[in-house]
Amino acid sequence: MLVLVTGGTGFLGAHTVAALVRDGHRVRVLARAEAAVEPALTPLGVPAAAVDVTVGDVTDRAAVSRAVRGVDAVVHAAGVFSFDTRRHPAMRRANLTGTELVLGAARQHGTGRTVHVSTFGALLPAGTGVVSTQGPTGTAREPYLASKAAADRVAREHQSQGAPVVIVYPPALLGPDDPKLGDQNERLRNMLRGLMPMWPTGGFPAGDVRDTAALHAALLRTPDPGPGRHFGPGRHVSTREFVRAARLATGRALPTAFVPARAMLPFAYLAGLAQRAWPWHIPAEYGACYVCACDARPDDQRPPLGVAARPFATTLADTVRWLHRRGLLTARQAGTASADR
Repeated sequence: MLVLVTGGTGFLGAHTVAALVRDGHRVRVLARAEAAVEPALTPLGVPAAAVDVTVGDVTDRAAVSRAVRGVDAVVHAAGVFSFDTRRHPAMRRANLTGTELVLGAARQHGTGRTVHVSTFGALLPAGTGVVSTQGPTGTAREPYLASKAAADRVAREHQSQGAPVVIVYPPALLGPDDPKLGDQNERLRNMLRGLMPMWPTGGFPAGDVRDTAALHAALLRTPDPGPGRHFGPGRHVSTREFVRAARLATGRALPTAFVPARAMLPFAYLAGLAQRAWPWHIPAEYGACYVCACDARPDDQRPPLGVAARPFATTLADTVRWLHRRGLLTARQAGTASADR
């Protein structure tokens, strides 16, 4: 099977390419720059020559059409994940317009199955603290979550019209081999660098990028994947559990103050306004605080298609070791994880 992966040079996209190659598929990648393919895939054991590359952007209709033409399936993983207010215009274009173009092209060209990568946050807020893939799309006004919710509505509309679209709702993803150091791994790095001594209470679903990539591969090899919407493998993690796991992985004390998430929201909102003019990243983001304040969890805890989530402590320890190997953490910051190379 020839599979197109959009966002194949990103964190989840690159791991998905690796999972598909291991399953014996041929893979095409839509990438804005061909030079980005090798550094993203080589650490995962996938030579750049093993994939077909179409150069272009998901917001370019012609490039999307070229990439989709002739493929048997599509995994649409391209998008901008960030709570950084400076990236709001880019995320609106990539997350909504990109989804409209990719899913539309897949339908036009008669692609067999399209996996649309949404996010757990597209279902927020949840009045009961529990969300369902069969429930309504979220109504959060935070720009990243709103853009993903809008894209989710596009995917659901295709589903309602009978298109072979499957939607995956991954949790917050950590793990090694992150080509562009996305928000979630950067947040862990900032904590270990001492830039986040204060955390909101609450929690969020968290998981391993390798497990969600394995789910994408399972969705393409399973003739009948069941319901058209699936939570990605993971588990709900409170912020206190997150910090405890980081302490266990590093052997460090990591003194942390926990503040009620809703009390932190006004401060985080003001930090976001300041971020628009401040050139360096401020590690106090409204969107991240909002997700913690929602403190929601999925209604279905069963492993999707039998793809079980690995222990969160394992994921976090693997991530810390990788950050250290990459020189993104010092030996002191990585603590005991730095000794295990």
